[in-house]
Amino acid sequence: MIEAKRLFDLPHIQLKKFPNDRMFVSKINGEWKAVSTSDFLNECMQVSKGLIAEGVNIGDRVAIVSDTRYEWNLMDIAIQQVGAIVVPIYPNISENDYRYIFNDAEITLCAVWNDELAQKISNIKSETPSLRKIYTFDPVSGFDQLDKLKEAGKDIAEEQVFDRMKKPQYEDMATIIYTSGTTGNPKGVMLSHRNILSNVEACEPRIPADHNSRVLSFLPACHVYERMLQYLYMHIGCSIHFAESMETIGDNIREVKPHVFTAVPRLIEKVYDKIMAKGDELSGIKRSLFFWAVKTGEQYDPVHRSFFYNIKLWIARKLIFSKWQEALGGNVRAIASGSAALQPRLARIFMAADIPILEGYGLTETSPVVSVNSFDEGIRIGTVGTLIDGVDVKIAEDGEILVKGPNVMMGYYNLPDVTEEAMEDGWFHTGDIGEFQEEIFLKITDRKKEIFKTSGGKYIIPQAMENKFKASRFIEQIMVIGEGEKFPSALIVPSFEFLKEWGERKGHDFKDISNEELIKNQAVIDRIQEEVSEINKNYGNWEQIKCFELLAKEFTVEGGELTPTLKFKRKVIMEMYKDQVNKIYKN
Repeated sequence: MIEAKRLFDLPHIQLKKFPNDRMFVSKINGEWKAVSTSDFLNECMQVSKGLIAEGVNIGDRVAIVSDTRYEWNLMDIAIQQVGAIVVPIYPNISENDYRYIFNDAEITLCAVWNDELAQKISNIKSETPSLRKIYTFDPVSGFDQLDKLKEAGKDIAEEQVFDRMKKPQYEDMATIIYTSGTTGNPKGVMLSHRNILSNVEACEPRIPADHNSRVLSFLPACHVYERMLQYLYMHIGCSIHFAESMETIGDNIREVKPHVFTAVPRLIEKVYDKIMAKGDELSGIKRSLFFWAVKTGEQYDPVHRSFFYNIKLWIARKLIFSKWQEALGGNVRAIASGSAALQPRLARIFMAADIPILEGYGLTETSPVVSVNSFDEGIRIGTVGTLIDGVDVKIAEDGEILVKGPNVMMGYYNLPDVTEEAMEDGWFHTGDIGEFQEEIFLKITDRKKEIFKTSGGKYIIPQAMENKFKASRFIEQIMVIGEGEKFPSALIVPSFEFLKEWGERKGHDFKDISNEELIKNQAVIDRIQEEVSEINKNYGNWEQIKCFELLAKEFTVEGGELTPTLKFKRKVIMEMYKDQVNKIYKN
């Protein structure tokens, strides 16, 4: 049973049970610098006093706009300690979204990471009358840094903070998290201390870590997935290391040698692609062994394996997969994967390499975890595992997943009608379609709103198809289209890096060719057609991809095609590439 009744209790409990000299570890000027539990709490007290001096009252909304780093956690706990509500915001959203969120939540004070974000928020300050002050983590000309906030509170007695800490209760709201909707304005999800703490308690037995473990954090803490796990790590006393950036993630993993880290499928795909690129560079017997091991991994089953297969697996692990483990630091007990569906093929290969990926499922509205694969409950590839304790799921007649439990949100901020619609009959309607396998393993098949019909009345499930096609090394991204049309088609972003490697092996001079030229090259078009034709064999005639258009630019958050959680903004993409779509369906 978890002792904490409020989220900010967690570091205080750590100090009593597992005081850690390396509670948080960051790389500063090339060296890993640690902060102890005691020092962290002392600094939280200074910031809390500063917030009181700045006039932050109980129930005020305070925003954090930053990548994952030590100061994010510092602000999070300090804000909660004074009874204010934490509003975490993605650093890479549009100015319009900032304007909407700041006004909807009536943000009073904001802490941002760097110069770019400080300027973005400053640009909308005149249009957000509630916003009084902006503080920065990094030194930024014209803005006060966090040290100024601490200094502002030097005359505030600690007793004032302790008095404030008595006010928030278990059922009270702790945070408002604005979801990155694929259409319309973001919705503010209200989560209580109880919501998130129930998830911490239920997920703790499923994460193979303890107070001696090192974990690496690099996913956005403004997303409830990484944030909940950081609270879990605090509770069990892990040392939390912060990666420098996505560009240095490989080096940081090798340096930290983490026991656990979280990832999204996109990152796992990129890690795999890099490993395969190394394999392509090999020759002779080494190359043959490498691809034999990969093929062996593709046949991995966590439940049913023959004696002969286990011998092959032992050899593959000894000769090839051990090097994969070394590339990830050599100590990884598990990678926790969420946010989107993971290709089952990748899950098999990594598990065969003795790098278990624990795929789970959840939403911001469920704090977030609903189910997750685990060592104790069993792992089933292609599913998102068994339900965590205390959470109930039922499948509606149309296949929609409905959730009930202590982790389900309080509601959407300022949107009572939308809340009522989402919480029909006391069950949260997820918008995801799923089913149970072996009665207990949940499998997600698609998003309810993304399933479409062709003009012939046939249902197409795009997300499942997209996941299948992404298994091709030639395909970086794919969006299946065709609603109301005679047949399904696709917009495909090739893997340009791999295309150039392939071209070199086949005698094509792609070295200095632009992406725009590559997608018009007939050899490239023909090769991707081969991939599409091969994968089409898995589908009935009505659901096969009949035509495709290649795109020269990857879908990104910055480009507006993806949400901050890397989901397709399908309507946006359809509008951006309407000429390519029209070309497909005019043929």
